[in-house]
Order: sequence, then structure tokens, then C-alpha cells
Amino acid sequence: MADVVEQMKKDPASVKWGGGSRGSTEHIAAAMIARAVGVDPAKINYVAFRGGGEATAAILGGNVTVGGSGYSEFAEYIESGKMRAIAVTGDKRLPGVDVPTLKEQGIDVEIGNWRGVFGAPGITAEQRKALTEMIIKATKTKAWAESMEKNQWTPALLTGQEFDKFVDDREFASLRAVMVKAGMI
Repeated sequence: MADVVEQMKKDPASVKWGGGSRGSTEHIAAAMIARAVGVDPAKINYVAFRGGGEATAAILGGNVTVGGSGYSEFAEYIESGKMRAIAVTGDKRLPGVDVPTLKEQGIDVEIGNWRGVFGAPGITAEQRKALTEMIIKATKTKAWAESMEKNQWTPALLTGQEFDKFVDDREFASLRAVMVKAGMI
């Protein structure tokens, strides 16, 4: 990661960041990294791909400098030595994976790819409660546990006011600021 940062500081456009669509978690992470190391996020060279297969091919083919995705997307290539993992964006290392976090490398960035379940405007409190209970129940199934393990996902279930606060205070405000600075919106 130090080599990537050094090159980015010399010439931000020379580092091609590959990942999901414009405004994706990977795009925002690249902008956050740039900002954290003193590089204008609007100057990063982000190459958006429609899917993980395209991003993987671009990384393996040397068409991008750095690629981002969930670890499970690249695991087979990392384990075979075809790709080199240089950082994870989470707050801690993935279990069983010897890849340092950005923070361990002195870059104050932490971002995860999370999913939310949102109800339509105007649903009743009873409907919201029923949806919440279904989600909680789903996270306690064997299939969910197997998916968590297979994909090396980090559990982060939030519901009710805790989820509302996460979305309103932390996530959207912070992400929007990065996206504006990077020229994404």
C-alpha cells in the first residue's frame, strides 16, 4: 500500500483504481484513501466495471494498478499468487487472512460494503416491526451462517434506531461528503 500511496502522491492519475460502478464502495474507498493521504480525491483515476468478473480480468491483465472488491471475489487469485492483497478496508483483519487494514498501515480509512433493507414510505410501525423480525430471523439460519463463512463477511446487524442513526449520522453524511469532494455527485 505504501508503494500505491507514494505513486499516487507523485501523480494521482497514474494509479488506476478498478472496481464497481461509479460511486460504488470501491470508488468511495479510493477517494477516501486519496483524501487521507493528502491527494485531491477529484484527481484519482477510477475505472468502473459492471461486475466483479470484468474487474478481476482488468487486475489480472495489468490494466489497472489496484482493484477493489470483497475478499471472497479475489480469494482464489490471492491464494494462487496471481494477485497480491495489500489492504482491507474494515476496522480489523479478516479472520484467517493475513492482510493488514489500512489503519494498520497508517491510513485513517475504514469503509465496509453493507446492505440495508428499507421499507416504503408510510409503512406502519407494525409493518416495520414485522420486516425487522423477518430479517433478524433470516440472520439466524444455517444458510446465512454458511454464506457468512463462505464469503468471509463481517456480521454487522443493526435494526431500529441504531440502524437509523448509522445511516443518518455516520454513513450517508460521511459518504456524501467524500463523493462530492471526488466529483462523483
